[in-house]
Amino acid sequence: MAAAEQTDEGRTGWADLLGGGRLPQFALICLGVWLNAADALVTATIMPSVGADLGGYAYFSWATAGFLVGAIMAGASAGRLSELFGLRSATALAGLVMLVGCVMSAAAPNVAVFLAGRLVQGLGSGWISGFAMVAIALLFPERHLARVFASVTFIWGVATLLGPLFGGVVVEHGHWRDVFWLFVAQSAVFSVAALVLLKKQGAAAGGPGIPWAQLGVLGLGVAAIAVADVVHVPSMSVGLVIVGLAILALVVKIDHRARVRLLPHRAGDLRTVCGSGYFAMFALTAASMGYAIYGPPILQQLWGFSPLWAGYAIGAESLAWTLSALAVAGATGVWDARWTRFGAVLLVVSLAILPLTLADGPLVLAIFGGALMGAAFGFSWAFMSRRVLAALSEEDRAIGSSAIMAVRQAGAAAGATISGVAANLSGFSAGLSDASARAASVWVFVAVIPLAVAGAWAAFRLTGSARAASPS
Repeated sequence: MAAAEQTDEGRTGWADLLGGGRLPQFALICLGVWLNAADALVTATIMPSVGADLGGYAYFSWATAGFLVGAIMAGASAGRLSELFGLRSATALAGLVMLVGCVMSAAAPNVAVFLAGRLVQGLGSGWISGFAMVAIALLFPERHLARVFASVTFIWGVATLLGPLFGGVVVEHGHWRDVFWLFVAQSAVFSVAALVLLKKQGAAAGGPGIPWAQLGVLGLGVAAIAVADVVHVPSMSVGLVIVGLAILALVVKIDHRARVRLLPHRAGDLRTVCGSGYFAMFALTAASMGYAIYGPPILQQLWGFSPLWAGYAIGAESLAWTLSALAVAGATGVWDARWTRFGAVLLVVSLAILPLTLADGPLVLAIFGGALMGAAFGFSWAFMSRRVLAALSEEDRAIGSSAIMAVRQAGAAAGATISGVAANLSGFSAGLSDASARAASVWVFVAVIPLAVAGAWAAFRLTGSARAASPS
């Protein structure tokens, strides 16, 4: 028995994962995840410098909104594009698209070109992350998927901590444009490495094509959510969020009857692994966004934290996510279901702790609540992703794997907007004061508790014994 366990551990351990020529491909995937995460976060510390140079302060929220629109659209289409052009060619092209976007922002003569560059960067970044998910699904055996996703989580955690710091250090010792020139260099390395490290695949002869109708409707839904995040009239923001979510639901309905599909079969059916898995990912991600966005200003206003120390306090979430993901990366059998459920419950618990402690303390308990939120994803995300991938048919493997990142980014956009509406309704839009910070510290989290509960319910459905082996 002991020998059998050792043999099984050897087949699922890090040495086997990185063996068989997989190490360079694994490194390429990690670089792609870094580019996606770091570029999404780097503007947090450079936008004041961009504003001083280019002006257009009123439009700076679009530096994030535009990037997110491009990333979600690209991530949703990545699976079909990898089939049409081959994973190697499509991945290398994604690196070039991101390179072009970074050049546009780095050389921007005005804010309009800068924001257009951010949109192009979002497209390149979304394709990079989507193709990375496809590569994971195609290149790594199922026994290694939990460790691969744990590593992806680790890179995301590092980027969350270092992305804004990277931008701040570069600006302090140079110019904000240097940040994007450095991403130009990284994108070039990624594109060349993709050509060298990925095997050449032929395009899908006579393939189904691109689902233009679904992508167009998806674009409308994402745009509505993105606009809601920058509209300062609460009633209009609420209306746009509702419209955007309704349009996203319409995408699933249209896709179910389309000849060329964007999503796997029955992806909108909560009775299937894919349906419950995607919904859990969307809802849980959406429920977590308020802490990262509103935690730092609340800590600065009510606790007197400097921006740096507020960032470190919020960074406890990313650290807990990373450490918990690595701790359970080797879990197998019934434990992957148990960790998934435990993580979903932890998220609900964290949302109960934060509104009670973030304003009035004790502060250590508030930071602990944020860490629980990170640990919730660390314990569950890799196993949810692995279950979804394992349930995909060969026909749906490319589009289903790339959809994981698109669903996550769509959830992030929706969650950020919902939290923003809750904050504005509680007085945040009128200015940061003790009263508005105190009110926001409650309603930003209370507003998304229903989403967290729904996501936890879907996670329990995903891991049900009868559902674990059901087709998608």
